Amino acid sequence: MNDPLPIGSSPLTHIALRSGNLALCVEDADYPLDVLCGYASRRSRKRGFVFVSKVLGKHYPVRPRLMEEVHVRLATKLGTLAGPTVVIGMAETATGLAQGVYEQFLRRTSRHDVLFLHTTRYRLDRPLMLHFEEVHSHAIDHLVFEPTDASLAQLFRTATNLVLIDDELTTGRTLVNLAAAYQRLNPRLTAVHLVSITDWLGAERRAAVAAQIGVATHCHSLLRGHFRFSNCADFDPGAIPDVVGRGDCKDDYLAANFGRLGVCGRLDLDCPAIAESLRLRPDERVLVLGTGEFTHPPFRLARYLEEAGWDVHFQSTTRSPLLTGEDLTSVMETVDNYHDGIPNYLYNVGDRHYDRVVLCYETRPLPAAHRLPEQLDAATVYF
Repeated sequence: MNDPLPIGSSPLTHIALRSGNLALCVEDADYPLDVLCGYASRRSRKRGFVFVSKVLGKHYPVRPRLMEEVHVRLATKLGTLAGPTVVIGMAETATGLAQGVYEQFLRRTSRHDVLFLHTTRYRLDRPLMLHFEEVHSHAIDHLVFEPTDASLAQLFRTATNLVLIDDELTTGRTLVNLAAAYQRLNPRLTAVHLVSITDWLGAERRAAVAAQIGVATHCHSLLRGHFRFSNCADFDPGAIPDVVGRGDCKDDYLAANFGRLGVCGRLDLDCPAIAESLRLRPDERVLVLGTGEFTHPPFRLARYLEEAGWDVHFQSTTRSPLLTGEDLTSVMETVDNYHDGIPNYLYNVGDRHYDRVVLCYETRPLPAAHRLPEQLDAATVYF
């Protein structure tokens, strides 16, 4: 993205990356920029940079209470949203963020006409409701499956509000694609809400996104700004790994529905029983890890442990191929746990010390080639 920043903007922040140079302008924010994000280079010729969120719990270890504070603030910004509502979180990075915001929205409003589901990169033997693309991504296809409950499927087709949640907005194209796909299915839609931790669209692009969506469109974030990225002509991302997967159905490994097939209400998780099974010592420093798209239930476990008195950080594995350096200080590579045989990564863990690592899965059995529990000497929890 090489458009010039507007004259008269707030002071710029310049970030030199291996892949090029970022120039950032913050328009308004609930938190300082350096509290919300850092930066790194992406192993990609489509987009050479990545914002490394410090509050998301994906590429960077985060205190669960800070993640929950982010969920609460974003849910509050949504207001009340009168009328039936569908909330969709974007895989894989924002599945946990979106469900956290959703549950905090329910806590505030006590609503029963709000459906949550998240997009996925995994095929299931279920009717497909929506298919759209994230063009700049390492894995472009997003799938949205029909909710298993007939009443929720009907809510999906007839809601008046659509809430789309991603960790950041940089061009808005992916959410425009999703909103367009949804409107073809549900012409009753009257309002779209775009929710993100950071919104880098800028005023002009924000207005263009709203015009493309075509119904009343509202953006909610913890930081608004705009940016310019200048590519480094000599940047070589190296070999770009296969991150697409086999495209086969994963029903045998994804027996439980934590949001992929629609939920209405807060997940019912027995975190006290899981905590008891871990037999943690009171003085232990604990890292709780989600895996891939499976982040919200592990986050809930991490938050429970933190509230019970443990020193806890949370984050997750990812299929996103990034370069170490800048705000990514280490990387561990493993074969994914979804039986695709593709590399997954865990950033900013190998150079930090934890007394116990708790690794959480929705997939069972694990592939024989997936050795992350052994690599981390981790306790494993199957939800």
